[in-house]
Amino acid sequence: MQVNSQDLAVRQYAQTNQTTKTNAASGNTSTQTAAGAEAGKDTPDVDRVELTNPDFNKMSDSDRSKLVESLKSDLDSQMSRFTNMMVQTFQKQGISASSLQGDNFWKFMASGNYTVDAKTKAEAQEAISEDGFWGVKQTSQRIFDFAQAVAGDDVETMKKMQAAVEKGFEQAGAAWGGDLPSICGDTHTAVGKLFDEYYASHGATA
Repeated sequence: MQVNSQDLAVRQYAQTNQTTKTNAASGNTSTQTAAGAEAGKDTPDVDRVELTNPDFNKMSDSDRSKLVESLKSDLDSQMSRFTNMMVQTFQKQGISASSLQGDNFWKFMASGNYTVDAKTKAEAQEAISEDGFWGVKQTSQRIFDFAQAVAGDDVETMKKMQAAVEKGFEQAGAAWGGDLPSICGDTHTAVGKLFDEYYASHGATA
């Protein structure tokens, strides 16, 4: 198994944990377990949420809540598409969906004890490319935007969101069952830089 697909899985898991944390902070306790996605079920694509330097100070609580839900919906859709693709791949190799529940899905991804066809490999590589949905640039920016949408440009709340991000990466490592792939470290570093730039622009420190 190529490391690129492993990278994609971990990045998605880190995002899932961050989604859960930020939803809890905003009073929304709903979440989706990626490994529980139904095998073979096609998930329609959704419009990507595009943010162009939004002024969170001018957004109402309601508007920010809607933005958070839009970001979560987009993420959930992409998560489902990937996990459905991989579960179908595993099933073709005699691996049952029932054995891939919870963290077992990610530990199996980390094991590399499976093969993928050329199409699946190409899709995974595209997804984690420089401009891909799960690439370092988009993933780090999406985590930061999610945090800021929840925090509403409040520095102290942003610090709590950053702590949630750190916890998410820790949980991803535990679920993976070992050292995270290097692309996750690159994403982690990129997110930290975005937070540092935010604090500097507000005359604050982490």
